[in-house]
Amino acid sequence: MESTRDAPRVTIADVAREAGVSKGLVSFALNDRPGVSAETRARILQVAGTLGWTPSLRARSLSSKRSFALGLVIARDPEVLGSDPFFTSFIAGVETILAPEGLALVLSVVPDEPTELQTYRTLVTDGRVDGVFLSDLRRDDARIPCLAELGLPAVTLGRPDQPSPFPSVSIDDTDGVAESVRHLVELGHRRIAHVAGSPAMLHGGRRRDAFSAAMSAAGLGNGQIVETDFSIAAGADATRVLLSQPERPTAIVFASDPMAIAGIGVAQELGVSVPDQLSITGFDDIEFARYVYPALTTVGATPMVWGRTAATTLLGLIRTGSAADVELPAARLIIRGSASSPTSH
Repeated sequence: MESTRDAPRVTIADVAREAGVSKGLVSFALNDRPGVSAETRARILQVAGTLGWTPSLRARSLSSKRSFALGLVIARDPEVLGSDPFFTSFIAGVETILAPEGLALVLSVVPDEPTELQTYRTLVTDGRVDGVFLSDLRRDDARIPCLAELGLPAVTLGRPDQPSPFPSVSIDDTDGVAESVRHLVELGHRRIAHVAGSPAMLHGGRRRDAFSAAMSAAGLGNGQIVETDFSIAAGADATRVLLSQPERPTAIVFASDPMAIAGIGVAQELGVSVPDQLSITGFDDIEFARYVYPALTTVGATPMVWGRTAATTLLGLIRTGSAADVELPAARLIIRGSASSPTSH
């Protein structure tokens, strides 16, 4: 059988030869630079389209000193990251903006902060990215002064707790947590616990503080809190701890959907009926949340919208040198079947 090979890539030289002009004139026309008459530009574009010419990313990078790629460096255990659909949805949102523009996303998963900072330095030294997304903001985050020193454009996912030269894309997640507590109180719950995320991350601390404030406002004290690393396993372990108490909670507010879904599984395993004996709420509204049984009452944080908005903001910063902060609509409670009035204590 005769083997087939991919057709050779159409080059600027091919377009120039077919159009009967110089390669320089073709380059000017294809890059929309001045010095080419409207008639000649139209003819060159027509020839390029007929031949199937597409821009070479390598050639664009060499001529413009840009990499045409954005970076996302995440310092989490790969197993924890792999079980968190938030980043899958966020990246999908980013790609809806990058793909049509022929841009790439460079993803690096690293084990700790020192490796993370070194990764940013390497990305800059090697010229691999034009800008980065800064996720999982921390207290006194060392990445912000590092990126400022490197001169690498960035967008922070959330508002930092320190001075930052970078635009942020934020969502108010405190209202959603408070709304979860109010909903449970209105249903009749008084023993409400919170399975929190990592206190080192700003959003983990914000959600924990919002839970305590909402409990205090309802006259129920600060509420019982178990801190985790946001992993599914930690969420399951926290649920077992809470349900093994002599006076167990009748409701648990989880800081993420994966942990809440694990909580539903553990409760059923222990013979605790959800929602009759235990109400559960989550956070993020991942797609799977509506398909578990009972369907998860949760707070919708729209990670795909975050991804699209963050990518648009970062590209604007790279192209114009400035970009405004963006505040997304506040995360709101989505009521489904995993929370109801307590019928057995």
